[in-house]
Amino acid sequence: MSSRDASERLGKGLSLEKGNAAVSESETKVAANGTSVFGMPLLELPKIALPGVSFELAEQGFARAREGCEKMKVASEAMTEALRESYSSNARSTTDYGLKVLEISNANAVSAIDFFVNLLGSKSVSDVFTLSASQARKTFDAASGQNKELLALAQKLATETGEPIRDHFAKILHKAS
Repeated sequence: MSSRDASERLGKGLSLEKGNAAVSESETKVAANGTSVFGMPLLELPKIALPGVSFELAEQGFARAREGCEKMKVASEAMTEALRESYSSNARSTTDYGLKVLEISNANAVSAIDFFVNLLGSKSVSDVFTLSASQARKTFDAASGQNKELLALAQKLATETGEPIRDHFAKILHKAS
Protein backbone atom coordinates (compact mmCIF):
# COMPACT_ATOMS: atom_id res chain seq x y z
CA MET A 1 0.00 0.00 0.00
CA SER A 2 1.42 3.38 -0.92
CA SER A 3 1.64 6.25 1.54
CA ARG A 4 -0.93 8.11 -0.56
CA ASP A 5 -3.42 5.22 -0.17
CA ALA A 6 -2.72 5.13 3.56
CA SER A 7 -3.36 8.85 3.98
CA GLU A 8 -6.57 8.55 1.98
CA ARG A 9 -7.75 5.68 4.23
CA LEU A 10 -7.01 7.75 7.35
CA GLY A 11 -8.77 10.73 5.84
CA LYS A 12 -11.96 8.67 5.36
CA GLY A 13 -12.56 8.20 9.10
CA LEU A 14 -10.31 5.21 9.65
CA SER A 15 -8.67 4.92 13.03
CA LEU A 16 -5.98 2.94 14.78
CA GLU A 17 -8.42 1.84 17.48
CA LYS A 18 -10.71 0.08 14.99
CA GLY A 19 -7.86 -1.86 13.43
CA ASN A 20 -8.36 -0.38 9.97
CA ALA A 21 -5.41 1.96 10.11
CA ALA A 22 -2.96 2.83 7.38
CA VAL A 23 -0.28 0.69 9.03
CA SER A 24 -1.30 -2.85 9.71
CA GLU A 25 -0.35 -4.84 12.78
CA SER A 26 1.92 -7.10 10.75
CA GLU A 27 3.87 -4.07 9.54
CA THR A 28 4.76 -3.10 13.11
CA LYS A 29 6.16 -6.51 14.09
CA VAL A 30 9.74 -6.87 15.16
CA ALA A 31 12.25 -7.35 12.40
CA ALA A 32 14.92 -10.02 12.62
CA ASN A 33 17.65 -7.56 13.63
CA GLY A 34 15.86 -6.43 16.85
CA THR A 35 14.36 -3.25 15.46
CA SER A 36 10.82 -2.34 14.55
CA VAL A 37 9.75 -1.66 10.99
CA PHE A 38 10.38 2.00 11.64
CA GLY A 39 14.06 1.32 12.36
CA MET A 40 13.81 2.12 16.08
CA PRO A 41 15.71 -0.22 18.43
CA LEU A 42 13.49 -2.07 20.85
CA LEU A 43 14.20 -1.68 24.53
CA GLU A 44 13.48 -5.00 26.11
CA LEU A 45 13.08 -5.40 29.84
CA PRO A 46 14.72 -8.41 31.44
CA LYS A 47 12.47 -11.39 31.58
CA ILE A 48 13.21 -12.07 35.26
CA ALA A 49 10.19 -12.00 37.52
CA LEU A 50 10.79 -11.15 41.15
CA PRO A 51 7.33 -11.03 42.63
CA GLY A 52 6.88 -8.43 45.33
CA VAL A 53 10.51 -7.27 45.44
CA SER A 54 10.25 -4.56 42.81
CA PHE A 55 6.88 -3.45 44.17
CA GLU A 56 8.29 -3.14 47.70
CA LEU A 57 11.31 -1.18 46.46
CA ALA A 58 9.09 1.17 44.50
CA GLU A 59 6.82 1.60 47.50
CA GLN A 60 9.80 2.45 49.74
CA GLY A 61 11.08 4.91 47.16
CA PHE A 62 7.73 6.64 46.95
CA ALA A 63 7.49 6.76 50.75
CA ARG A 64 10.94 8.37 50.99
CA ALA A 65 10.12 10.83 48.23
CA ARG A 66 6.83 11.74 49.91
CA GLU A 67 8.61 12.19 53.26
CA GLY A 68 11.25 14.39 51.62
CA CYS A 69 8.58 16.51 49.95
CA GLU A 70 6.78 16.96 53.26
CA LYS A 71 10.01 18.03 54.97
CA MET A 72 10.71 20.51 52.18
CA LYS A 73 7.17 21.85 52.42
CA VAL A 74 7.51 22.41 56.18
CA ALA A 75 10.93 24.03 55.71
CA SER A 76 9.58 26.26 52.95
CA GLU A 77 6.67 27.37 55.12
CA ALA A 78 9.04 28.10 58.01
CA MET A 79 11.34 30.16 55.80
CA THR A 80 8.37 32.03 54.36
CA GLU A 81 7.28 32.91 57.89
CA ALA A 82 10.82 33.99 58.76
CA LEU A 83 10.97 36.24 55.70
CA ARG A 84 7.57 37.70 56.56
CA GLU A 85 8.73 38.50 60.11
CA SER A 86 12.00 39.86 58.79
CA TYR A 87 10.20 42.09 56.30
CA SER A 88 7.86 43.44 59.00
CA SER A 89 10.76 44.11 61.34
CA ASN A 90 12.74 45.73 58.54
CA ALA A 91 9.81 47.97 57.62
CA ARG A 92 9.38 49.13 61.25
CA SER A 93 13.09 49.74 61.76
CA THR A 94 13.46 51.52 58.43
CA THR A 95 10.52 53.77 59.30
CA ASP A 96 12.11 54.56 62.68
CA TYR A 97 15.40 55.37 60.97
CA GLY A 98 13.71 57.59 58.38
CA LEU A 99 11.74 59.44 61.06
CA LYS A 100 14.94 60.02 63.03
CA VAL A 101 16.64 61.44 59.92
CA LEU A 102 13.70 63.81 59.42
CA GLU A 103 13.82 64.82 63.08
CA ILE A 104 17.57 65.50 62.85
CA SER A 105 17.12 67.47 59.63
CA ASN A 106 14.43 69.60 61.28
CA ALA A 107 16.61 70.24 64.36
CA ASN A 108 19.56 71.20 62.15
CA ALA A 109 17.41 73.54 60.03
CA VAL A 110 15.99 75.26 63.14
CA SER A 111 19.50 75.62 64.55
CA ALA A 112 20.79 77.13 61.30
CA ILE A 113 17.86 79.59 61.09
CA ASP A 114 18.41 80.63 64.73
CA PHE A 115 22.09 81.18 63.98
CA PHE A 116 21.34 83.39 60.97
CA VAL A 117 18.75 85.40 62.91
CA ASN A 118 21.27 85.97 65.72
CA LEU A 119 23.96 86.74 63.16
CA LEU A 120 21.79 89.42 61.52
CA GLY A 121 21.15 90.97 64.93
CA SER A 122 24.81 91.21 65.86
CA LYS A 123 26.25 94.70 66.37
CA SER A 124 29.98 94.09 65.99
CA VAL A 125 32.51 91.85 64.32
CA SER A 126 33.46 90.32 67.66
CA ASP A 127 29.80 89.30 68.16
CA VAL A 128 29.87 87.58 64.74
CA PHE A 129 33.03 85.63 65.68
CA THR A 130 31.59 84.71 69.09
CA LEU A 131 28.30 83.57 67.54
CA SER A 132 30.12 81.60 64.82
CA ALA A 133 32.37 79.81 67.32
CA SER A 134 29.42 79.04 69.56
CA GLN A 135 27.39 77.75 66.60
CA ALA A 136 30.30 75.57 65.40
CA ARG A 137 30.67 73.99 68.86
CA LYS A 138 26.92 73.47 69.16
CA THR A 139 26.73 71.98 65.63
CA PHE A 140 29.63 69.61 66.31
CA ASP A 141 28.10 68.38 69.59
CA ALA A 142 24.69 67.93 67.93
CA ALA A 143 26.20 66.06 64.98
CA SER A 144 28.07 63.70 67.31
CA GLY A 145 24.89 62.88 69.23
CA GLN A 146 22.87 62.53 66.04
CA ASN A 147 25.43 60.18 64.51
CA LYS A 148 25.35 58.00 67.65
CA GLU A 149 21.53 57.83 67.44
CA LEU A 150 21.61 56.94 63.74
CA LEU A 151 24.30 54.29 64.31
CA ALA A 152 22.21 52.71 67.09
CA LEU A 153 19.14 52.65 64.81
CA ALA A 154 21.16 51.16 61.94
CA GLN A 155 22.51 48.42 64.22
CA LYS A 156 18.99 47.72 65.48
CA LEU A 157 17.78 47.55 61.87
CA ALA A 158 20.49 45.05 60.91
CA THR A 159 19.95 42.91 64.01
CA GLU A 160 16.16 42.83 63.85
CA THR A 161 16.13 42.15 60.11
CA GLY A 162 18.46 39.14 60.27
CA GLU A 163 17.28 37.70 63.59
CA PRO A 164 14.04 35.99 62.42
CA ILE A 165 15.82 34.39 59.46
CA ARG A 166 18.70 33.21 61.64
CA ASP A 167 16.33 31.78 64.29
CA HIS A 168 14.11 29.94 61.80
CA PHE A 169 17.12 28.62 59.92
CA ALA A 170 18.63 27.31 63.16
CA LYS A 171 15.33 25.58 64.02
CA ILE A 172 15.15 23.96 60.59
CA LEU A 173 18.74 22.71 60.83
CA HIS A 174 18.10 21.41 64.34
CA LYS A 175 15.02 19.48 63.15
CA ALA A 176 16.88 18.08 60.15
CA SER A 177 19.71 16.70 62.25
